[in-house]
Amino acid sequence: MECPHCGWTTRARHNSQRGWSSWRALDLGVWRVVVRARLRRLACQPCGVVVVEAVPFARHGARFTRDVEDLVAWLATKMDKTAVTRLLRLNWRTVGAIIERVVADELDPARLDDLYEIGIDEVSYRKQHNYLTIVANHRTGQVVWADEGKDTAAAERFFDALGEQASKRLTAVSMDMGPAYPKVVAERAVQAVICWDPFHVVALGTRELDVVRRAHWNQLRDSTDATTAKRFKGARWALLKRPDDLSDRQHDALLALKRAGGATWRAYQLKEALRGILDPDLRHSDVAPPLDRWCAWAQRSRIPGFVRLARTIRAHRDGILAAVRLDLTNARVEGLNNRVRLITRRAFGFHSAKAAAAIVMLSCGPLTLLLPHEK
Repeated sequence: MECPHCGWTTRARHNSQRGWSSWRALDLGVWRVVVRARLRRLACQPCGVVVVEAVPFARHGARFTRDVEDLVAWLATKMDKTAVTRLLRLNWRTVGAIIERVVADELDPARLDDLYEIGIDEVSYRKQHNYLTIVANHRTGQVVWADEGKDTAAAERFFDALGEQASKRLTAVSMDMGPAYPKVVAERAVQAVICWDPFHVVALGTRELDVVRRAHWNQLRDSTDATTAKRFKGARWALLKRPDDLSDRQHDALLALKRAGGATWRAYQLKEALRGILDPDLRHSDVAPPLDRWCAWAQRSRIPGFVRLARTIRAHRDGILAAVRLDLTNARVEGLNNRVRLITRRAFGFHSAKAAAAIVMLSCGPLTLLLPHEK
């Protein structure tokens, strides 16, 4: 007999009696299959408790065989939970419990052992500001930790799980410019270089450009005819997209904006210059001088949003340059965020952060799911 918790084995049987146990197995066509067995109890010496013996075909505490649970977990990464419940004739909550069990059992226990370069970011899993903090390993591109919240408490829980020795091995941590994560990283991993994500910096420039565009559109709407304002509003993507990705119509709209000049065109030039400095496909080896010149240009632009952005970039200059030097970006983490958002939309939301974190680890973590016939 084997303990389901620690794997300790013994031939001694505990003297208490136990009735029949049953497990739901894979269906045979339209027929439901149930496996029944009479299990024994054992007194586990390492655990110091009396437990029911482990069985090789089911996880401890489950009422389904491993094949059923592995199939449910695989389907949960491909379709919404409602479809899984209908296909396998299971309850909604049962599917969530199976996902959590499979993740706890199959997730690589050494996923936090060899972390050197990580990215931390938050992702919304539900409306009303419900967030998860996710941590990704830059070297493997996988999510290694996920939990509720986007504050210092969430970051503290990650470092508690990581441990003091593993925290000392971290060399670089990439993140956006939020105030919560860098404070904890500076306290718990003093030797790690904080890298401010260049992708996020460019996104801030794009956001400020959109603010200028909206203000100009509102001005046109109030002072000119509706046709001119509508035409300018339709030029939004000509301003926000990369020049190489513009359609012919958007290119013509951009030329018209250039001829008109004004704050909108200056903001566009600032955004594109910032992207050219920090974009991995465009930037030079030494970005410090052009970044400093950009900050000086932005502060002379008389556009309030870009003046503030220049101050922000100067305050985070060392971290931005470190991210460029180490070639670290949260683009991979952002890609995982997009995948997480797709999962939450496909599942029509989650009622708890624990369930959302479980499906994130199931889909993006260091875990290999095999169908019953692939084992």
